[in-house]
Amino acid sequence: MRIKILLFLLSCGLFFVACNSGSQENNAADSSANYEANTPKGQASVQDDVSAKNILQVAVGSADHSTLVAAVQAAEIEHVLVNAGPLTVFAPVNAAFDKLPEGTVEDLLKPENKATLANILTRHAAPGSYTPEALKKEAAKGRKLYMATGDYLEVTAEGDDVFVDGKKVLGTIQTSNGIINVIDEVILPK
Repeated sequence: MRIKILLFLLSCGLFFVACNSGSQENNAADSSANYEANTPKGQASVQDDVSAKNILQVAVGSADHSTLVAAVQAAEIEHVLVNAGPLTVFAPVNAAFDKLPEGTVEDLLKPENKATLANILTRHAAPGSYTPEALKKEAAKGRKLYMATGDYLEVTAEGDDVFVDGKKVLGTIQTSNGIINVIDEVILPK
């Protein structure tokens, strides 16, 4: 009789464990699908707390560049800012976007304007590493700066100040994959 009771209890226990494990598998599958849907793709998703931050990571962490980051995300060009480089980005501060005519930023952030926005943002990137000192040397030689769009922009220097396409470089940040030169205006196509 004891054996029958033990077998019955063991069967009930196995039944409950089997029913419960299916639910956990479904929850794990749902959780995994949710995680994958919310995880960035490509190099933009790599997290590394030891190395120096790349251009995108620095921009995301800057309160002065939230409009630029929103534009980069809307244009879906994050991958450009995380590649190995070297790359120089002329990063307009939020106040630079505020100088544009009213409604311009909102209009550019619309999905139907993604290509136009990507072109404008790409005008802010130059292959290579250009510190203000390097830009001053280019200006002294009368050279123009080659941009990622294939355009050339004029570089000038006045005393300690450096200008790219007439936009003043306010500061410089060294990153793991290049240089960010903070500028006071948005570089627009002519």
